[in-house]
Amino acid sequence: MCFFTKYYILPLRNIKALYYGDFIMTWEDAPSHICRGGDVRGLAFCCPPIKPCPILNALEEVNLTPQEYIEIKTEFGRQTRLGEGAGTCFGSLIWCCKPSKPCPLRDMTLRNMGMSYEEYEDLKKELSEKLVGVQKPEPDARAEALAETFNISKIEAMKVLIDCNNDLRRAVSVLKAQSLDDSD
Repeated sequence: MCFFTKYYILPLRNIKALYYGDFIMTWEDAPSHICRGGDVRGLAFCCPPIKPCPILNALEEVNLTPQEYIEIKTEFGRQTRLGEGAGTCFGSLIWCCKPSKPCPLRDMTLRNMGMSYEEYEDLKKELSEKLVGVQKPEPDARAEALAETFNISKIEAMKVLIDCNNDLRRAVSVLKAQSLDDSD
C-alpha cells in the first residue's frame, strides 16, 4: 500500500504509525473514499448525499437511491455504536471518514466513547457489507487498462493495483510518478 505526500511516496505502514501509533488496521483492504476514487465499499465512509459528488454514481452502481442509502446507514447507526457521536460533522459516526484521513472531531469522539480504531473499522466494514455486499473489486479490467495506458505488463499493473489497495486513482498516480522517474 502507498500514501502520497507532496514530494514523495511513503509506505502506508509508516503513515499508520504516524497517525495511529500501534494501531493495526483490521480492515486491511479498506477502500479509499468514494470522492478519492475508491470502490463502492467506500460508501461506508461517505457523508450524506447532500450535494453533487461521486457518491451519487456509487449509489447508482449499487442500485440504491440516496434515501435508501440514508435509511440503511441510519438504521445501522441505531443498532451499533456508530450511531453515537453528536460532536461530529453530521451528528453521528455513521457519516465519518476513514481513520487514515485526519479528523479531530471523529478522533475526539472515539476517544470520549472509548471506541478503538479497530472497533470503528470493524463496524464500518460490517456497514459496507450491508450497503454493497462482500464482493471484492475485480482488478483484471483495471489492470488491463493500466497495462495498456502505461505500456507495462498486466502482471506489473496488477501488482501496482494490489500495492495501492485496488485504488485505481492511486495506481495511476504511482505509475505516472514511475514513468516520470524513468524519463529522467
